[in-house]
Amino acid sequence: MKDIKTFNYTEILGWSISRYEKFSNCKRQYFYDYYAKFDKEMPLEKIQFLKSLTSKPLETGNIVHDIIRDLLRRYQKITKPVNMDKFLKYSFKITEKYCCSKTFFEHYYNGEIILPSKIYVKVKDTLENFLNSSRFTWIKKNAVPQSFKWIIEPEGFGEFRIKKYKAFCKVDFLFPILDKVYIMDWKTGKPDVKKHLKQLTGYTLWASYHFNKEADDIVPIIVYLYPQYKENNVKIDSNSILEFENIVVYETKNMYEYLADIEKNIPKDKKEFPFTNNSILCRYCNYKEICPGGRL
Repeated sequence: MKDIKTFNYTEILGWSISRYEKFSNCKRQYFYDYYAKFDKEMPLEKIQFLKSLTSKPLETGNIVHDIIRDLLRRYQKITKPVNMDKFLKYSFKITEKYCCSKTFFEHYYNGEIILPSKIYVKVKDTLENFLNSSRFTWIKKNAVPQSFKWIIEPEGFGEFRIKKYKAFCKVDFLFPILDKVYIMDWKTGKPDVKKHLKQLTGYTLWASYHFNKEADDIVPIIVYLYPQYKENNVKIDSNSILEFENIVVYETKNMYEYLADIEKNIPKDKKEFPFTNNSILCRYCNYKEICPGGRL
């Protein structure tokens, strides 16, 4: 694989699926997430602390992602079979470390005691689903011989360009087999067909941009790891890519409308970022302590 292209830093905002999802769900939450330093009422430290709150589902996903990352990097160095006893002990150790080093939404707002042993139940089941899958067997047989070409959670945020607009799509795992490039993205939550199809298209464009590959030569796969192993592999054609590019341009311009200075990525005043009307989103929002939206 060729090296991933690098970019000089610019202040202008970059589109990503997660960023636009926040923007669509609640403009005020979006402001707190991306423009906290421009808040004239709340201390920056307070907003940053609330942003850092994790949750049981989110942290389970983080733990699983990082352990699979470490497992794949291990296969780049040594190919002997995994010692399951050691692997599971390592997985529990990581679970304990993550749970004890972060503040959980459920604890901060509801006083719930977070027990690593309970988080680990799903972590263990999820990892075993992956290790016992036919896909993992296939990777060991077909992809390991070229493991030096693997890209596993690359550094940075997955920057590239879509019609000259800055965009971000960070892959979990990319590897070549013969003339094809495979991209795998791990999911520990529920399927979201529309959102995940958008991600698959973004990954295809990212790989095409960095490695000069045609869409026909790129195989993006969403992997649902829980409650059982399941894959979603959708063919991305030229029409899908064109539609996706137009959507990214539209959504980027949509976010630009909330900026006082586009080039410097300076937002308009906080009051220009309205609250959502969705009370369920407010109930599970990290910022509900400081945001009046959920109490209106």
